Order: sequence, then structure tokens, then C-alpha cells
Amino acid sequence: MPQPRHWQKSTFSDGSDGDTCVELGATSPVTLHLRESDTPDTQLTTTRTPLTHLIHGAKSGLFLSDE
Repeated sequence: MPQPRHWQKSTFSDGSDGDTCVELGATSPVTLHLRESDTPDTQLTTTRTPLTHLIHGAKSGLFLSDE
């Protein structure tokens, strides 16, 4: 699998050491990769539409548990 050349950190990532960040990279205009900086070899590959739905769901609280 091709690897992104550049990774962009989320502006919401925490940690002054830079090791607890969510990062986004692209290998084409269509293919996006997400990873956590402390486990960079584990990546989620997606496209813009599903990622947009995930972000909107997270922002709206869709994934919050009542427990």
C-alpha cells in the first residue's frame, strides 16, 4: 500500500510530546489515510464521503454512550 508523503495532525490532538495525535494523509485525490501517531503502522484507509460522515457524527454526539 502506498504511504502518504505528508501527514497533517488534527488541531484537536492533545499532547505536548506529539505522540497522541490523530493524523491524516492522502495517497491520491480520492484515497485518505488516518493513523494515530503512537501507532503509525496501523492505518485506516477511506475516502472523503465516509470520513465526512464520521466527522459529522462525532461532532453531533452520535457516538456518545449513555453509560
